[in-house]
Amino acid sequence: MIRPALLLALAAAAPAQAEAPERTSADPEMAALYEGCVNAIGSNPQLSEQFARAWAAERNGGIPARQCLGLALVAQGRHAEAARTLADAARLAEQLKNPLVPELWGQAGNALLLAGDAAGAIQHFTSAIAAAGDFAPRLAAGLHLDRARAAVEAGDRALARRDLDRALALVPDDLLTLLLSAALARREGDLARAQREIAAASARAPSDPDVMFEQGNIAAASGDAATARRVWEMVVKAAPASEAARLARQRLGD
Repeated sequence: MIRPALLLALAAAAPAQAEAPERTSADPEMAALYEGCVNAIGSNPQLSEQFARAWAAERNGGIPARQCLGLALVAQGRHAEAARTLADAARLAEQLKNPLVPELWGQAGNALLLAGDAAGAIQHFTSAIAAAGDFAPRLAAGLHLDRARAAVEAGDRALARRDLDRALALVPDDLLTLLLSAALARREGDLARAQREIAAASARAPSDPDVMFEQGNIAAASGDAATARRVWEMVVKAAPASEAARLARQRLGD
């Protein structure tokens, strides 16, 4: 359901946007080193890896060096190694009472999910949720969403439903949560809920190919084959290179 590129974004985008005190006012030099390390990942993840390893070993880079190293490994597709690195950083953050704990456990969980270990990812996301609490609703909702994705991969629909419901309670208008909740409701046979939630997602992003593809799925499950086919054809026309279009072609028999 979720595009691999989106999973990578979930694993790697947040740290560049959220900086803990250790990287900012407490140590401007460390903040600059972290920013440079992360910014280089997009163009040269191998160089970022080398820098992060040297930084951690020679200059006591601490949590920021380990985090950058983990993200550089994710960018190279070395997901299991990245998960170990980020989990080690999360444990260090716990010892130091650093506010990055939930973010790091979340990144470790996403890396492990990319590595194909859904059960292990659930454990990491559970640690992230416990560390985050509900004081930052969007952070907590995102972590519940992440654990729901892992739960779906692990075949635990009950946990996925609980997490998606909690995420929606915290942030009712989140597009991805609405989309995944609608898809899960369809699989559960709750077509009324699926239709409500996909309509809410479509209202927020009417041209999103993933939303449109799921609209077709729900229409097909509801017995409306004509609408399903029309929507899938729209997906193929609107975003021909997307994963949603590839799946829509399969549904259409093309």
